[in-house]
Amino acid sequence: MFLDEASIEVRAGKGGDGSASFRREKYVPKGGPDGGDGGDGGDVYLQVKENIHGLTYAAGVKTFAAENGEPGHGKKLHGKNGQDVTIDVPPGTLVYETQLDGSERLIVDLAEYAATPYRVARGGHGGLGNVHFATASHQAPREFTPGKHGERKTLKLVVQHIADVGLVGLPNVGKSTLLARVSAAKPKVANYPFTTLEPHLGVVEHKGVRFVMADIPGLIAGAAAGKGLGHTFLRHLSRTKLLVHLIDAQSADPMADYQTIRNELETFDAELLARPEIVAISRIDTVDDDRRTELEHDLSDLHPIVFSSQAGSGLDALLDRIIAHLSADRS
Repeated sequence: MFLDEASIEVRAGKGGDGSASFRREKYVPKGGPDGGDGGDGGDVYLQVKENIHGLTYAAGVKTFAAENGEPGHGKKLHGKNGQDVTIDVPPGTLVYETQLDGSERLIVDLAEYAATPYRVARGGHGGLGNVHFATASHQAPREFTPGKHGERKTLKLVVQHIADVGLVGLPNVGKSTLLARVSAAKPKVANYPFTTLEPHLGVVEHKGVRFVMADIPGLIAGAAAGKGLGHTFLRHLSRTKLLVHLIDAQSADPMADYQTIRNELETFDAELLARPEIVAISRIDTVDDDRRTELEHDLSDLHPIVFSSQAGSGLDALLDRIIAHLSADRS
């Protein structure tokens, strides 16, 4: 199962209490204070791991608690610090903190922390031992301070997958078939709507160039308002550099299909309309030459590429154009 959203609770450790002890050595009958400080509570971190693609693990655990610090000891010995806890998450994870009023505040975008763990909850500081409270007039203090409580937070983790290319289109236009043909990804392929219930990523290699392609689940009218598979998957497009918009060669009204998707993109995030786009007519092998000519004429303003994943025709031309767009973006 793929999970791209999960709510978890993180609890950093409490600091250990300071010690109120005194030297009790032979020949030192009135030894002074020697209570050590408590250890600090453990922290909670998030760590990006490249080989993780969903949040199933995080959602299953629900609560992640670091260890408490140990109390201080005599002989001015410092208590042991609590063990930290690290939660592994996929690249592109957005971390929101739930506020007391129920609102959510973005605290970090983990696309920027691929190598460095990010602390989401700080452990409490250890308390002070009584050795800190000795003065010339107060030589046998029994005061100490308790350890501080660690931070507790409710977090919502949201994965926005990072891909160079996002495949978009109505349900069942051949996105999964294309991804399976040009990469090693194995998305489910079948002849019914909503075959893809989760985004699939595949690494494509073509003429010495590698890029990541994402198969975004099919969109329908009203998707931005939550219909069909809804805006849950639309957000994955926000990290892509290029959209490849597939239109079925057998469509009764290909321009209407195209506009349906464009309307949903605009409703969800108008900036997506400015994203570079390649229009590609899929399953060209299922129509005759007259229909092919008609499609290319009707969609000529969009400069479409025609291809067939099954027959393999047009795939090189499509990949060449994708690489040209990505190369221009990188330069």
